[in-house]
Amino acid sequence: MFSTVAELKMKQKLRIGSRGSQLALWQAGFIRSLIEGKFPEINVEIHRIRTTGDKILDTPLSKIGGKEAFVKEIEEALLRYEIDVAVHSMKDVPTFLPDGLIIGAVAERHDPRDALISNGGIKFHELPKGAKIGTSSLRRQAQFLHIRPDIQVLPLRGNIDTRLRKLKTGGLDSIVLALAGLERLGFRDEITECFSVDVLVPAPGQGAVAVECRADDREVMEMVSQINHEDSSIAVSSERAFLEGLGGGCDVPIGCHASVRKDKIRILGLIASPDGREVIREEIEDSVQNHKSAGQELARRIFDKGGGRILQTSPSITNHN
Repeated sequence: MFSTVAELKMKQKLRIGSRGSQLALWQAGFIRSLIEGKFPEINVEIHRIRTTGDKILDTPLSKIGGKEAFVKEIEEALLRYEIDVAVHSMKDVPTFLPDGLIIGAVAERHDPRDALISNGGIKFHELPKGAKIGTSSLRRQAQFLHIRPDIQVLPLRGNIDTRLRKLKTGGLDSIVLALAGLERLGFRDEITECFSVDVLVPAPGQGAVAVECRADDREVMEMVSQINHEDSSIAVSSERAFLEGLGGGCDVPIGCHASVRKDKIRILGLIASPDGREVIREEIEDSVQNHKSAGQELARRIFDKGGGRILQTSPSITNHN
């Protein structure tokens, strides 16, 4: 066991915990390269940890714990001192972390938009009536049905390769995935179109990679802080404050995207009914110094505008935003 920079230098090792999917390993490798760039004397190891979300692929996420299904086992390994940091897709990290853990860094964010991949390269508004779109996200489902109630949205889980294969063989017309993941794994050429964040509001934290640490491990915290990208961290923090303001692990479609421009932050938030019939959107602009309170204020505005009613009346479905 080790937890100090001095011990790390003596052992010349830092252990990263990650899921074993191709995308997760890319992200862990990305964080490793950043750390080694700052601390070339340290050997960074990646430890694969199989999560519940990786083990159970034929059951809706709502039945196996929602977002926690992708991080729980990794966080448990971190708390047992089996690894020194955990690397996650930020959008998979639950709003409330286990006692003793903290987000130590957010790497520079990739493009947060969603992307459509269609058979025949047909764009969303050109899809025929009744077209079948595959996605694992209730957030995407609600926004798609709001725009085009004539389409069918079908559940789709699995890694990117699996989802692309199901597009060809599963009777789907198109699928929707996070642009960041597609680009990271070299699938940019497969994309039919990308949705503006104003058209399809992303999940809080989408496109960002988080480094989770033990809160009492000050030396490792100091180390990973060297790879933190300030604007990305501020934007993600405000999005998570918005989510927290709506109750944290909300059971309805929620989207949020923040952008930082110099000393200002613009935050766009959305809450919707799962069938897409009701969509409430608001945005706010404030100083970056107030980014968390701005996210919470945006949540209050949406709640008062009708979001509270949606939260109370929607069925209890824990979703993977």
